[in-house]
Amino acid sequence: MILKQTLRAVSVAAVVFSSAVMAEAMSVADIHAKRADLAGQQVSVTGKVVKVNNGIMRRNFVHVQDGTGSGSEDRVIVTSQQTANVGDQVSVTGKLTLDTDFTMGYFYPTLVVDAVITPAN
Repeated sequence: MILKQTLRAVSVAAVVFSSAVMAEAMSVADIHAKRADLAGQQVSVTGKVVKVNNGIMRRNFVHVQDGTGSGSEDRVIVTSQQTANVGDQVSVTGKLTLDTDFTMGYFYPTLVVDAVITPAN
């Protein structure tokens, strides 16, 4: 019984990990430029964490920059149950959503949701 539960947990973890790995890494600028075509798809980006807001609406908001993009599109904002620290180099993978409105003034034209955050190599 214990072996069966362990194998089930490993299988679930492998599925979650493999779907996160399957997304091809993109730049912040490319994610913004191709946002309409990428909507609803898994995207990945690697960069430096520049801002973190934890525990907002039962999720963490992590802002990642990679040196591409400019102005209001100089970063990708991700939501996750995981978090990181400002200054960390991370890879994030999640589903790209468009025009997300949390009301109360929180509107995100481009948002990566349910992201997996891992330390970058």
